[in-house]
Amino acid sequence: MFFRICVVMLIGATLTAAQAGGQGTQPREPFTLALTGDSIINQRLSVFKEPEFTRLFDLIRGTDAAFTNLETLFHDYEMPPAHESGGTWMRTEPPILKELVWAGFDLVSRANNHAGDFGPEGSAITSKYVREAGLVEAGVGNSLAEAREAKFLETPKARIALISAASTFPPHSRAGNTRGDMPARPGLNPLRFSTTYVITADRMADLRRVAAELSGNAPGAGDALNFGGRRYVVGSQPGTRTEPLKEDVEAIARVVRSAASLADIVIVSLHCHESGANRSVPADFIPVFARAVVDAGADVFVGHGPHVLRGIEIYKGKPIFYSLSNFIFQNETLLRMPSDSYEQYGLDDDVAQTADYLDARYDKDRRSFPADAEYWDSVTAITKWDAGNLLEVQLHPITLGYKTSRADRGRPKLASGSDAARILEMMVSRSKPFGATVTVRNGVGYITPAPAGSR
Repeated sequence: MFFRICVVMLIGATLTAAQAGGQGTQPREPFTLALTGDSIINQRLSVFKEPEFTRLFDLIRGTDAAFTNLETLFHDYEMPPAHESGGTWMRTEPPILKELVWAGFDLVSRANNHAGDFGPEGSAITSKYVREAGLVEAGVGNSLAEAREAKFLETPKARIALISAASTFPPHSRAGNTRGDMPARPGLNPLRFSTTYVITADRMADLRRVAAELSGNAPGAGDALNFGGRRYVVGSQPGTRTEPLKEDVEAIARVVRSAASLADIVIVSLHCHESGANRSVPADFIPVFARAVVDAGADVFVGHGPHVLRGIEIYKGKPIFYSLSNFIFQNETLLRMPSDSYEQYGLDDDVAQTADYLDARYDKDRRSFPADAEYWDSVTAITKWDAGNLLEVQLHPITLGYKTSRADRGRPKLASGSDAARILEMMVSRSKPFGATVTVRNGVGYITPAPAGSR
């Protein structure tokens, strides 16, 4: 009888644990996750000691896990540059990768427009260094299936899944699968999209005349026209419409659903330069995709790529960061540039140096990145979770050294005073159209989701 009672008690305790913790797992402690934007790192970080710098990295290292978009490659020029870059042929000394580990990062996305700057070999060597450093990467692989799959980080408090995709990339960077009769194409996980240009009826008539003159054939009638590789439709308000490619959304959503059953927190990362009305507004297809992956089980969507901040949305209790802008932006301290870079600006690549290329590209800091303050403002997001529920988002404003020297700018520091106020006001105004309220207290922005079922 005593034995039977003990067995019954043991079974009852086991059932209670299973009911409390889902599939037989015990509930875990509250969990913190740091999220940042693009990291183009070329210099050591760990040597600097300014208080606003060290406090930032103490903040990141104090979380349970931290993410950044790794937007450079690590190698020793074992391979030639690809015929086309993502804007600049990015490359960093392999030992510098240890600085990201020092900084507290655990997870990195690799699907971005620089993944193919040095072809498949450059990406593969980078992956080797990333894995050896102990970082979890996602978004690239030896096939499309591998590039799409989730990668996992184990922590004492939660298991984290990362899925990484890009909508901005040179065509040669896109991964492909195989039918078995030839090798798969290495590359990145793509999110493709279609673009439709809306024009007035008068402009459509003008365009049809131009098409007829150039081709010698009348293009036909109707409210739509494919011309010059673009699709045009008649509408009352001129503009641009974009839609994500259904097959890419569905394929990525399948990966998300699987990851959600295997992890406590699922992060989906998207590198996207495409914009709407202006560069701080995401293109139409980006919110569609972000909400679709949340519907599939993602807990966090983090965007990056336009190098400026975009708003935040809380969708079904999950945070969607449309762009966290830059975190480390050391794109002006590259060691070498290929001949193509110098030729682009009419420079003699036998005598021109990297500084000459930068002077020509940025007109001695009078245009593009060095001349625009917005590129040097950003935030680091700290998210707090309990049992899979978002408790709070903290937005810590950072500055990256606008108008400082090339040797210094691009290194992040916590912002204060008027800098912090300006950056947080951007997040307040840019998040409002998405229904998120950012409350500013003591130089930090806060978002507290509405209770479940209140929306």
